[in-house]
Amino acid sequence: MGGGPSAADVHPPGDSSPAVGHGWGVGSSSAWAAEEDRAVEQALALVGRRSSGEAQPMGRPHATEQPRSMDRPCPAGDSEEAPRSPSPDHSADTAPVRHDRHECEHRYGPEHEPLPQPPHLPDLPTSPPPPPSPPTRGHRHSVSWEEARALAVRCGRAVAVRGGTIPLDGALGHVLAEPLVAFTDLPSFDTSAMDGWVVSGPGPWKIREPAGAGNKAETVSKKSTGSGRGMGILAGQSAPAALADGDAVRIATGARIPADANAVIRSEHAHVDETRGLLHAQQRVLPGQDIRPRGQECRAGDQLMPAGTLVTPAVLGLAAAAGYDALAVVPRPRVDVLVLGDELLTGGLPHDGLIRDALGPMIGPWLRALGAEVSAPQRLGDDAAALRHALTTSDADLVVTTGGTAAGPVDHVHPVLAEIGAELLVDGVAVRPGHPMLLARLAQENAAAGPSERRSGARGEGPYLVGLPGNPLAAVSGLLTLAEPLLRGLAGRGPQVPYRAVVRDEVHGHPQDTRLVPVVHRMGGAADRPESNGNGYDGGSGTGTGGGAEHVVPLRYSGPAMLRGIAAADGLAVVPPGGVRSGTEVEILDLPSASAMPWSEGCFT
Repeated sequence: MGGGPSAADVHPPGDSSPAVGHGWGVGSSSAWAAEEDRAVEQALALVGRRSSGEAQPMGRPHATEQPRSMDRPCPAGDSEEAPRSPSPDHSADTAPVRHDRHECEHRYGPEHEPLPQPPHLPDLPTSPPPPPSPPTRGHRHSVSWEEARALAVRCGRAVAVRGGTIPLDGALGHVLAEPLVAFTDLPSFDTSAMDGWVVSGPGPWKIREPAGAGNKAETVSKKSTGSGRGMGILAGQSAPAALADGDAVRIATGARIPADANAVIRSEHAHVDETRGLLHAQQRVLPGQDIRPRGQECRAGDQLMPAGTLVTPAVLGLAAAAGYDALAVVPRPRVDVLVLGDELLTGGLPHDGLIRDALGPMIGPWLRALGAEVSAPQRLGDDAAALRHALTTSDADLVVTTGGTAAGPVDHVHPVLAEIGAELLVDGVAVRPGHPMLLARLAQENAAAGPSERRSGARGEGPYLVGLPGNPLAAVSGLLTLAEPLLRGLAGRGPQVPYRAVVRDEVHGHPQDTRLVPVVHRMGGAADRPESNGNGYDGGSGTGTGGGAEHVVPLRYSGPAMLRGIAAADGLAVVPPGGVRSGTEVEILDLPSASAMPWSEGCFT
């Protein structure tokens, strides 16, 4: 169906890997594929034990994978466990690595040993293989983490957004649909930067009362002014008369500067001779001092902020100063959150196989922090009919599901998406934790017409769906990998600018996949040492960078089902396959900060 960028767009030219997820239908197997499967099964049946000194088989399926121990059970479904970084006592060094089911089909021997050579493998047909069939639920063709994020960025940009004009007091947290252009010079006239005296020519100066339109003739007592003279030129008055050479007039901050004046002397730097009526400067007076000239900040027509800028309180102030009563902004994308799983509790302690729902309370505020308007989470349990109804009646721009993305008996996300004709753009990402995440686009005819009134795209395009795994840290991984870049596009914001930081300790990686590890930002010193804090650093010595240099420190609690590490983290380090040594620069993903915006329903990170 038509829609956002297809997953095939992310493969480089010449890449022979199958396109990701344009359907779930299981087509009939070709004779070539069937015979290959039979050959592999025969070979595995002949392997009874390891053969020492034999060469690793070449050209067979999975021959290039990292060898794995035969005594490690293959988990059911798409469950996963990220490899742990070493703890101070190195007790985690031997922790087993769990993999998805399709990665666990063949076991040849323990890690770091050569694969055994089967006694004989039947020859396979020499005819070229047929085109790949669509991926099935039992075997996914994951894209890389970089490809998945790039696709999410392009999907967000592919949706045209329509701005609307709203008053300043309602624009907070939105994104500018048009550049903010100054309607006037700022400041619009020469003004005094200080309370004091405005003077003309060299001193000493004769003190005068101001003359001109708008002068307030009130006088105050000597006790309140220190001079017994009038209040001088005040802010908000119309243009005062020109100031004669050798004269001085009292002036307030923000008041208009009279013509022919050349400086302002601060009150604390001036001495008034009451007897002679003269003003003396106690410091050298420079031409133009403490005068804000017209247009110092901007001229009328200057662009103050580009389109795509988040409207913060400071942007509101700038817009008001530049003459705006309302702003053209992009509506915040609307998001529905669907929490799946019969085992989830909304209150009390876990019991009888039931656990607390951690994602419902967490995902909504983080989506608001990413600039979305989020509905209250809908808890659907493991009910395929309820999921179908929620997806086909949603009027949101994005639907986020939690759980149900694997291939278990009650994981209904894939079958329901196939049933309603959704386009699967990403079905699994080579990242740990969070491998079973997915990105799809629903058919327009199955969704309510709400978003189409605000956003336009190709005919037949419906809202996006991001399927997050059910494990908490895996869900955060999916949130930052797919939902965050997609929402930035839907909100009219540009992609987040990546930044890198030095990681202090060695971080173990996955053999083939990217790994996202919770980290904290720190400066070098004794405070970094694991025994000095309670957040569970992975490192052992605290001596990786030192010297006061800023760096990041990995946190120990980084398993897919753990939240302790992410609760203490400042961000996630992007660790490439194989891991990194201490002192290596890695990309850092900032976490959405819901606590940073108590002034709004969540609008900015």
